Amino acid sequence: MKVTDILAGSTKAFPSLEIVPPLRGMTKDELLESIAPFMEFSPKYINVTSHRDEYEFREESDGSFSRHLVRNRISETTVCAAIMDKYDITVIPHIICAGTTKEEIESKLDNLAFLGINNIVALRGDSMSSEKRFTPTPGGYSYANELVEGIRSYQGSSSYRRSRGLETDDRFFCIGVGAYPEKHFEAPNIETDIMNLKRKVDAGADYIITQMFFDNKVYYDFVDKCRKAGITVPIIPGLKPISTLKQISMLPESFSLDIPVELTEEIKKAKDKEAVYRLGSEWCAMQCKDLIANGVPAVHFYTMGKSENIVSILKECF
Repeated sequence: MKVTDILAGSTKAFPSLEIVPPLRGMTKDELLESIAPFMEFSPKYINVTSHRDEYEFREESDGSFSRHLVRNRISETTVCAAIMDKYDITVIPHIICAGTTKEEIESKLDNLAFLGINNIVALRGDSMSSEKRFTPTPGGYSYANELVEGIRSYQGSSSYRRSRGLETDDRFFCIGVGAYPEKHFEAPNIETDIMNLKRKVDAGADYIITQMFFDNKVYYDFVDKCRKAGITVPIIPGLKPISTLKQISMLPESFSLDIPVELTEEIKKAKDKEAVYRLGSEWCAMQCKDLIANGVPAVHFYTMGKSENIVSILKECF
């Protein structure tokens, strides 16, 4: 089922989840076992992130160096297929511009359509670990709005429509895009960032999922700014509970976000790891309850491969 249909048919807020594809070596059964605790709460869909391939240089016997492709994780398409085989739930793979050509993306779309997957989250993706700034792949897309437009154009071709039995105005893929309530770190200001977001919506995005935030006022202000800018599609808040002391410095650095002083001080004063974990879960549950009370359509949880704290929040809020 498309996310737009799920949203239209829901009378109250529901949870959704985002998981990271496992590292090579994890079995299918281990992956499904890690998801099992969430299924009690009937999440409407599971997002599966995509990670670009990296390269490493290895020294040869003659002293020269050769470049080798490194794939550390199972593909998002494979993970989606495994989940679909086990659970009756909508799966949503991420597709990224990073490290991928337009032709390779078209091949991914064919694979997804073959599996009956008709939801996508379209993202630019991150730069390589060796880069300071994102560098487009030759023959690929530079920005997420171009990717969204490319998906719409591809599935709009007459041959594609005939193969899917689509009418002229039908859209096979429902497309979600990401947004930064506290602005993307590359944007000079929040207004410019929202204009960039509007380009993605104008290109054909159906809904928006925000990056994590720890102050709900940030989300409410962001939604208000988006509506004033003419963005009318649903904006789903994304949450992640803090689970370690290190994250109060790591998350702002990695995701260009603020953590409220109150939460930061409470975590710093915590006596042990268990106390930090509990405080992070309690704060996230408080955010979730407030968001639901204020009428959000859904709450999206970034699990980061962990389930215990998310499960406790789902028990309390849903």
